[in-house]
Amino acid sequence: MNADTTSTATARGDQPARAKAEPWRRRFTQSLLYGRNVDRDKKAKARLGLAILAFSLVYLIIAARLLLYGIAPESHVARRAVNSDAVATARPDILDRNGNVLATDVLTPSLFAEPRRIIDADEASELLVAVMPDLANTDYRERLASKRGFVWLKRDISAKQQREVYKLGVPGVGFLNETKRTYPKLTEVSHVLGYVNIDNQGSAGIEKWLDSNGLADLHRAGFASDRNQAPIELSLDLRVQHAVRDELLWAREKFKAQAAAGVVMDVRTGEVIAMVSVPDYDPNNPHDAVDPTRINRLTKGTYEMGSTFKALTLAMGLDSGKVKLNSTFDARMPLRFGKFDIHDFHAQNRVLSVPEIFTYSSNIGAARVALAIGVEGHKAFLKKLGQLDRLQTELPESAKPIVPRHWGELNTITIAFGHGLSVAPLQAVMGVAALVNGGHLMPPTFLKRSQEEALAISQQVIKPETSVMMRYLMRLNAEKGSATKVDVKGYYVGGKTGTAEKAINGHYAKNRLLTDFMAVLPADNPRYLVLVMLDEPQPLPETHGYATAAWNSGPATAHIITRIAPMLGLEPRFDLPPAEQLILHHSPEVAVRTQ
Repeated sequence: MNADTTSTATARGDQPARAKAEPWRRRFTQSLLYGRNVDRDKKAKARLGLAILAFSLVYLIIAARLLLYGIAPESHVARRAVNSDAVATARPDILDRNGNVLATDVLTPSLFAEPRRIIDADEASELLVAVMPDLANTDYRERLASKRGFVWLKRDISAKQQREVYKLGVPGVGFLNETKRTYPKLTEVSHVLGYVNIDNQGSAGIEKWLDSNGLADLHRAGFASDRNQAPIELSLDLRVQHAVRDELLWAREKFKAQAAAGVVMDVRTGEVIAMVSVPDYDPNNPHDAVDPTRINRLTKGTYEMGSTFKALTLAMGLDSGKVKLNSTFDARMPLRFGKFDIHDFHAQNRVLSVPEIFTYSSNIGAARVALAIGVEGHKAFLKKLGQLDRLQTELPESAKPIVPRHWGELNTITIAFGHGLSVAPLQAVMGVAALVNGGHLMPPTFLKRSQEEALAISQQVIKPETSVMMRYLMRLNAEKGSATKVDVKGYYVGGKTGTAEKAINGHYAKNRLLTDFMAVLPADNPRYLVLVMLDEPQPLPETHGYATAAWNSGPATAHIITRIAPMLGLEPRFDLPPAEQLILHHSPEVAVRTQ
């Protein structure tokens, strides 16, 4: 045996010796990792190749994503914006009852920055303010110098500004298209529509109602994010709305009033066909909306409605059965209560019948009717007609009535003729509408509603025959009472004037009046009720120094009816008999009640 053979045998004999010398744990681990009788070099090369392939795929994905971001950067930015800053969300269109667009969304660019990508914040700020000087009034420098991933610089910029900023080529500055709410009719319907904030979230009116009725929740859940949403159809008629606003602007200027307001309501459904309060504002630029002189006086304001409340008082007496149309009340002398005397503006100084109390607008007669019912009965009736609780409509702007804390006989006396209780004018419209529509109290709505739907949610608050008598009184007032200036030929109008002295620092001011007129047409078969209200109208030579409702709110109402009646589909009827024949004669139940 030579030396080589001996060394080889020795080496072979050493392998089992070394294997036996290795700990059993190591042998077990290697067996699991590599198996038995496997070429470790080949297996290592295979694993190395697999690792290279995996890293190649990762880098390929990263490159593809970078390419995607370069092609469509807005999707990347939008994702960042959603995570850190509010982005304007889409809203459904708002239409009038005839399909005219009152509010819609348009896409507008907004300027943003990614501070982490900005190389020189000072240089970028100087370049940006050179083309957009209004940025100097903001904290844009601090935003650019921050370490945030996304910041807004200016929302809703013009196309010209976008082009100028784009030409600067500032790295880390870009544009994001957002939905912006726009109101094509400008001030026409502002108090009904309301407005939105910079993030397209409702802040007032129907816009705020939309958010509180599920739209905000849908946005937070990631739904309703585009414009493919069902439009909201309002009960408003834009044609009528325009005519009412036009006439109110005329009346406000003519009678030098502080403000004017008007409502047209369908008494069969409770739908608000038009509602205007001027001064108003442009919802496209709603900074003026916070001006207290521009509030919606019809829902957010509360006022003593004056003699229009006498309609409620006489309806209460007639419905109770304690008062009939031929009942009489003593109005020969002022009504004395404690240290107070109740006078009539047009005193007749004689005993008055119920129709005469209405047509002469007698404070004394109305007070005696209310006293015949009593304090508790009076309170119960007004509550039943919704005059003592906050009015609930789609509009969130709703004022709570100002009700006497301690309601005694003196309160009943003054409230009987429209003083001492302040309500939202739309609330009073709701009550008077129930007096003429057969006795159905319907909550007003700004959404389309059928007559069947309205009756299903209405409450019967007075007897149908009482409603007939109230139609008769309203029409009689237009024939020979304080509403003769509103007797528009062909439309058989009925109505009631209302004049209230405004309370200033706890005292009534005789030269600061609130005047209103409520008209129903046609009086024999009511369809619509119109309210016109003027705040502090001034006397004119042509009004003979008077500033009461018959001289200002009344004529303004007549102008409105003349314009809107054809739009509402009311055909003129001429040579109709007087109210006693056309209204009372066709109601045998009323004839029995008047005996």
